Amino acid sequence: MFKKGLFSLLIIAFFANCKTAKLKRTISKKVTTSFYENQFTGIYIFDVKANKEVYNYNGEKYFTPASNIKIFTLFTGLTMLPDSIPAFKYAVNKDTITIQGTGDPTFLHNYFKDSTALKMIDNYAKANIIINNSTDKRFGPGWAWEDFDSYFSAERSAFPMYGNVITIQNEDSIIVQPAFYQSKIKITKDFYGRDEYKNNFYFRKDQKMETEIPMLIDSTLIATLWNVIAPNKVSIIKSSALKPSTIAYSVSSDSLYRRMMEVSDNFLAEQILVLASSTLSDTLSSKKVRKYMLENALKDLKQQPRWVDGSGLSRYNLCTPISFVEVLTKLYKTIPQNRLFHLFPVGGEFGTIKDWYAGTDKPYVFAKTGTVGNNYNVSGYLLTNSGKVLIFSFMNNHFKKTNDEIRTQMQTTFEWLRDYY
Repeated sequence: MFKKGLFSLLIIAFFANCKTAKLKRTISKKVTTSFYENQFTGIYIFDVKANKEVYNYNGEKYFTPASNIKIFTLFTGLTMLPDSIPAFKYAVNKDTITIQGTGDPTFLHNYFKDSTALKMIDNYAKANIIINNSTDKRFGPGWAWEDFDSYFSAERSAFPMYGNVITIQNEDSIIVQPAFYQSKIKITKDFYGRDEYKNNFYFRKDQKMETEIPMLIDSTLIATLWNVIAPNKVSIIKSSALKPSTIAYSVSSDSLYRRMMEVSDNFLAEQILVLASSTLSDTLSSKKVRKYMLENALKDLKQQPRWVDGSGLSRYNLCTPISFVEVLTKLYKTIPQNRLFHLFPVGGEFGTIKDWYAGTDKPYVFAKTGTVGNNYNVSGYLLTNSGKVLIFSFMNNHFKKTNDEIRTQMQTTFEWLRDYY
């Protein structure tokens, strides 16, 4: 009986090794074709339930991750933040409330429309708001200076309002949020954007797509915006003898993570790191929280990343495919699968991969993309037809082809894994 069982195990192991060998031959044949010869490519695939490496091609090499770095940001949020977002800290003295920012990006945001701070202030005669408790500069290291008025480069701050952008809609008429700028937009024939050092905004009159333009954030602007929604009530202060320590909460944390991952929102990603730093001290610092994560929850990564921002806008970031798989594995082992996959874009259905990697009768790819000029990466989870869960990172750097050409090649690999592993 024992010999028969041992023989069965040996047969299973033999066929498993054959399958793995075939997989390695097939993928290696794909990535060594002329298509990939003038770029840098890395692939790492891990079978999480079998706890084994399935494939490794340059998995230990460093790549520019672009928005794949948001996987690190997601892990940070899920590790350090509670189920609801800390909107701000506050203290009360008679008829006055003093509020200190925590970096919550959802206040009056065009998508979240949170009004927790406004509702709180309505209960008091006066409100003092502290917004200078951040050590972060408005832009991250290595961000492109010419993107200052691009929708994806909203400034980081301790107490964001309206997502730190103005939003312009032009259907039957031009509608601007915040309303303060409704009469201040300059309509042009061929240009939209903002002056580099002033909040002077321009909008092309024939543009119909909803447009977001970052605001230049300072205490004067914040005071002005507050005065519109709570006239003669709010003062922006630098410090207070009254220490804000009670936490007010806004939206569910998962709703923030899902939105960040769905549209690859750089502003939300940056502010999640700022929020996480608020759990360490009253002084907000995304640099401090990245250091904390690398020295604690991420200290066991085989190749320590160069991690400089939360969004991936910076080309200073450097990560390996193995590191992404390790972080994704940590998430998979601590977060229930249904909840975890709900946070990621879904191939053929949702987010930045809704037009790619579709399943035949159900989704099979749940993953984050990372795109910046001449770089395209995808890291996440792949469900095979045999019921396996593969965790993968497929990174492409320094190519001169189109992104769609890269995506098409990647899709053939994903489909092969789905059908034959």
